[in-house]
Amino acid sequence: MSLEGKKILVTGCAGFIGAALVCKLLDANANVIGIDNINDYYCIDLKLARLEEIKKKKDQSRGSWHFFKLTLEDKKSFKKIYFEHDFDVVVHLAAQAGVRYSLINPESYINSNLVGFGNVLEMCKEKSIKNFIFASSSSVYGNDKRLPFNEKLSVDHPVSLYAATKKSNELLAHAYSHLYKIPTTGLRFFTVYGPWGRPDMAPMIFIKSILERKKIKIFNHGNMRRDFTYIDDVIEGIYRCCFKPAFCEETKSDFSSNAPYRIFNIGNGNPIKLMDFINILEKNLGKESKKEFLGMQKGDVVETWADLEKITNWIDYKPSTSLDKGLFNLVYWYKNFYN
Repeated sequence: MSLEGKKILVTGCAGFIGAALVCKLLDANANVIGIDNINDYYCIDLKLARLEEIKKKKDQSRGSWHFFKLTLEDKKSFKKIYFEHDFDVVVHLAAQAGVRYSLINPESYINSNLVGFGNVLEMCKEKSIKNFIFASSSSVYGNDKRLPFNEKLSVDHPVSLYAATKKSNELLAHAYSHLYKIPTTGLRFFTVYGPWGRPDMAPMIFIKSILERKKIKIFNHGNMRRDFTYIDDVIEGIYRCCFKPAFCEETKSDFSSNAPYRIFNIGNGNPIKLMDFINILEKNLGKESKKEFLGMQKGDVVETWADLEKITNWIDYKPSTSLDKGLFNLVYWYKNFYN
């Protein structure tokens, strides 16, 4: 099987996961259309640098790359683009990210994650897309104590607006999949980290603070665990889903769906204590951190842990990057990129 010559739309293409996926698709000689609004939620220069890396990758590929700067809430501009192209696969990664930011700027989440998402679903309907993949989040599980998180668990109690919008995405996508028979795959990402990562996430914040000899804020007094997932493993999972559109469940039950719709966890399947994560990071940086222990933050969760049985059975997903190796790669990239 090959994606060579296939036309693939990637929204959020200047983002952490989006840019890495585009590079992977260009390696496969696909024809990629990218959309991003390059908002200033975090450093625009980092997003532009990712786009430059994509251009370099394109020069080494037999595929093609076209980028459009626009916001998906602008339905008129978005519609003009998607009616000029017939996509084999649509990967929707664009969203307003960040749990904590949703506490101070909820409007941006409503606009991007709900209005923008709705416009993407309308495009999938109007263009009869045959493989739609979208980003959800482990945040939908909230503070559920039943670990590891299995896709069959109820996710009706989000503890942040960000999580609520992601749960809403899953419900909207299911409705469209059911009504218009759109093969749809939702992927719940678990704490993705690695080179080119988001500077608003803990790994990058910790590195910057340690190198600058500033205190790192450790919430819930360090009593937290996260299923840290390396970027390459995440991208491999998305890439494999490009070859396997969702289809209706063969075995029916009272809880099954008759839509061509699937939800999967994408994680590492190995939760790490926050303090162990910090220790490994210190080892790679060759510096000890200054720590400030704080209480739990609003909207945060104590632990995440992905049950990977479902996605392993679906696409033979097997994350292979250890935390030691992943943090080594991240620190190496960070020092070179930020000089």
